[in-house]
Amino acid sequence: MANGILVPVVDFGGFAEDEFNDWYDLEHIPERQRVPGFLACQRWIGADNPKISVATYELNSVDVLKSPAYHAIGNHALGSDNLSVWSKRVTARVKILMRFEGEQILSGGGMTPKDAPALLLNAMSVAPEHEHEFNEWYNTEHIPALAAVSGTLCARRYRGTSTAAQRYLALYHLASAEVPNSTAWKEAANTPWTERMRPHFRDHLRIVSRRYSRRAP
Repeated sequence: MANGILVPVVDFGGFAEDEFNDWYDLEHIPERQRVPGFLACQRWIGADNPKISVATYELNSVDVLKSPAYHAIGNHALGSDNLSVWSKRVTARVKILMRFEGEQILSGGGMTPKDAPALLLNAMSVAPEHEHEFNEWYNTEHIPALAAVSGTLCARRYRGTSTAAQRYLALYHLASAEVPNSTAWKEAANTPWTERMRPHFRDHLRIVSRRYSRRAP
């Protein structure tokens, strides 16, 4: 069972798409799949902006990111000297929008699907004086309501363990990228309690993405 998550979100608008995808598919992900404790590794591309890349790495534990095996291939958060020449070239030319490391704190719906067509990422911090109510709202109303919407395959919440600006992350695996535009979703996501909490969000990042599919050569 995955208890940890690593989610890098990157804008690669200033880099050649073919090379970025080759680097991710042929070097970056295979390196991580060989690290003990890395489980499912999936890629996503922004539904509205195809130059936004999201990757979700499920982990046995977030402590995997402190392991010698992970540091041996280069920790992007630390700018490790162990990064390959290719990795250094790519990371110098892309913009990191978020690099979230965290532990799962809540799940809704079924097991994480292997082939979900779409993903909604919702990351944020909250004003400290409202954090207790924020978690109560998310856990008792928000996640259960969205997990029950037709087209939501599963929902997960994570609390960050790193220095990312966003302390909390919710991931929703979806049957399509259009699910968040449905009437049922909007009704579930816009309750009076939700409206009361929104002014307290900080560093909010929301991205709807589609599963990445590598083009045939």
